[in-house]
Amino acid sequence: MQDALFSGLFGALTTEHRLNYIANNLANVNTHGYKRDTLAFSDTMAYYAHDEIREPLMNVRSKSLFPEPKNLARSRIAVSNVDFGQGSMKVTGDPLDLAIAGNENAFFKVETPNGQFLTRNGHFVLSSDGTIMTPQGFVLQGDGGAIQIPAGTRAITISGDGQVHADQELIGRVQLFSVDNLKNMEKFGHNLFKPRDNVNVEEGDGYQQGARVEQGFVEAANVEVVTEMVNMIETNRQFEAYQKIMQTADTLDKACNDKVGKRV
Repeated sequence: MQDALFSGLFGALTTEHRLNYIANNLANVNTHGYKRDTLAFSDTMAYYAHDEIREPLMNVRSKSLFPEPKNLARSRIAVSNVDFGQGSMKVTGDPLDLAIAGNENAFFKVETPNGQFLTRNGHFVLSSDGTIMTPQGFVLQGDGGAIQIPAGTRAITISGDGQVHADQELIGRVQLFSVDNLKNMEKFGHNLFKPRDNVNVEEGDGYQQGARVEQGFVEAANVEVVTEMVNMIETNRQFEAYQKIMQTADTLDKACNDKVGKRV
């Protein structure tokens, strides 16, 4: 019964991890530019000592091995991936709200105390000195660094190619960076992305790759609430089933021990 008990245990642990990812996706459904996490599974093989026994001439073996080699496959979490699919556009009317359209590989770049990072969150505000930044204080990067809006500006206009005008005067250009391979990107926190460790990521001009800036919009999270809720219900049912397997295996083990003990 130990195999049933351990299979139930590993299955329960796997569904627990999956449930954590689903819950995180649902928690960020209203986070601008959030990209949902997905899980990939693979079979892991359980090998026994007799599985590794080999004879010099397998085709003329005198008798079969005992016990027969049997490999057990169990499904396990292999890797977590980020779904960089385009989220829907939400109208805000705020001139400092920007959304990237036309290219899933394009990002804004912001300066943080820990260095520069990429993000799809285009909800920006003005600092006390007129610098465009995120609500966390991360400075949006333009062609020449930070973009500052002059004091007393009445109208801010940002065109599709990122040019920023203050009262019809050009003061800077929002940079968009395209990433050659999104699989080499990972989340850093605060809705930021960075290249994975020991991986080189080539950055290009996002505008040349078909990306454009939409002023007065923000990109919504690419999380489908109904789909994630269905996945959560399914995962909870799986967890309950694995619990039942462990309880049943434990009950059978106890019954077996009791009966064997009485006969002895």
